[in-house]
Amino acid sequence: MTEIPMINVQVDGEWKAFPKGTRLIEACMQSGKYIPHYCYHPKLSSPGNCRMCLIEMGMPKMGPDRKPVLGADGRPEIAWSPRPAISCAIEVSEGMAVRTDSPLVKECRNGVLEFLLLNHPLDCPICDKAGECRLQEFSVEFGAATSRLLEEKVKKPKRVDIGERIVLDDERCIMCSRCVRFMQEIAKDDVLGFFNRGSFNTLSVYPGRRLDSNYSLNTVDICPVGALTSKDFRFKMRVWFLRETKTIDVHCGTGTNILVSSRENEVYRITPRENNDVNSCWMPDNHRLNFHFVNSPERLSAPGLRGAALPPKWSEVLGRAAELLKAAQGQVAVIASARMTNEELFLTRQLVEALGTEYVDVLPRPQKGDGFLVSSDGNPNTVGAKLLGVATGQLERMAAAIADGKVRTLLALGEDATECGIPAAQLEKLEALIAMDILPSATTASAHVLLPSASWVEKRGSMFNTRGRLQRLNRAIPSPGQAREDWEILADLLRLVTGADQPGLLEDVFRQLAARFPVFEGLSLSKIGDLGVDLSAKLPPEVVIERTPVPTVAPAAV
Repeated sequence: MTEIPMINVQVDGEWKAFPKGTRLIEACMQSGKYIPHYCYHPKLSSPGNCRMCLIEMGMPKMGPDRKPVLGADGRPEIAWSPRPAISCAIEVSEGMAVRTDSPLVKECRNGVLEFLLLNHPLDCPICDKAGECRLQEFSVEFGAATSRLLEEKVKKPKRVDIGERIVLDDERCIMCSRCVRFMQEIAKDDVLGFFNRGSFNTLSVYPGRRLDSNYSLNTVDICPVGALTSKDFRFKMRVWFLRETKTIDVHCGTGTNILVSSRENEVYRITPRENNDVNSCWMPDNHRLNFHFVNSPERLSAPGLRGAALPPKWSEVLGRAAELLKAAQGQVAVIASARMTNEELFLTRQLVEALGTEYVDVLPRPQKGDGFLVSSDGNPNTVGAKLLGVATGQLERMAAAIADGKVRTLLALGEDATECGIPAAQLEKLEALIAMDILPSATTASAHVLLPSASWVEKRGSMFNTRGRLQRLNRAIPSPGQAREDWEILADLLRLVTGADQPGLLEDVFRQLAARFPVFEGLSLSKIGDLGVDLSAKLPPEVVIERTPVPTVAPAAV
């Protein structure tokens, strides 16, 4: 690998070194000098059109010999430019100097903010972006407290439906062009543009087009003001009331890193968080909106026993489930799920071994990927299921054994057995059906024993994405009613079946997992960290699904 040369730059009087190619705005912020900005985004091109990142810039004084004039400290003397420069579109060069907080810079920032606020509506109290709005924040920190505008503000379109999931309030737009560049450069769906001129300049979709890309809501994330808003989240909750939890998306094998925003045990929105080894800082719309089932009033929240006169306790339900499994004497099948965490799959494997059955598998979910962040694998932990020996590829054989009467007891963990090739009529004929799930299904309707479990935002654990990166799932909200985390249910069931003590903490389950599978050696749940650990080199070649590099942009829209 070629070593990147380092460039010496003076930032507010201190000399520092940065890799060649570093943008000046990044060099300043890496030095602890925050540069306010609107149009600049580290993942997009730099048009330099908001002018908020203006700084004073200088270059070394040159002597008659065309060499830098050195001062007493041996450093170049600086010749300062009389005009400010935008820091977002300039790369560092040897001997460059910048002033980030001089009187000229402060005056420029105040002027830029005054221009941006000339026609901006004073509707912060009803704006969805309030609390995380860059214009609001910078106005307080860098702007003036009063306005000198005497004329009527220019009115622009409001509540414009420009897409399936997006509403535009154009009078709030500051023409930063982040959304335009995202759709051009990342989503590869050039649908947005600016129309008209001067104060009447407006953002809109091109004639005959709609902002219906599966990545459209990323424009809401990167909009520095409240111009683009999500129909799903619009007017639902103030952002300062929300609690954000770092976790991962479980709707495909990519394992996009996300923030779950919740309040009072209810999820209100999901947004991406940056991880350059997984998803950069983007995520698909269909994944971020697929959380409303968690708040469904139909959630299973109490354990159940068929024929029970009174609502049973967990101890009764688990005891009955263990009795049925032990009575099956090997004539039992286990449908696990590649949506389960590694810890849950590990306990499932132990339970399968204790029951002495060969019938265990997960439901595969092949789907059409988009070549970007939607994987061709609709399961979030297929790699973990393969590694831990739970994904065996014998689902059809299991269904045939149930149809032939060779298997009379079925344990379904987080899957509807009818989707696995077992008709509802055959479920009714089973001697024992034990179902663990979060929502009603054909399987839970036929279950002799019902075990209500936690959804993906209500539990902790680890998962592998399709590229072999081990990542951590974190709990954002508690489970409803008496529902319990899957690993707790499985640990209690394993204890009752085997008679042996089981771990009381999830960290202890991971410790047992690491002791049995060398790929986890030296790791713990805390050591996985917020960004995960790449274990692809340690995994057997047959379990890793994708070896290709992480894509940085989506393919061109069809």
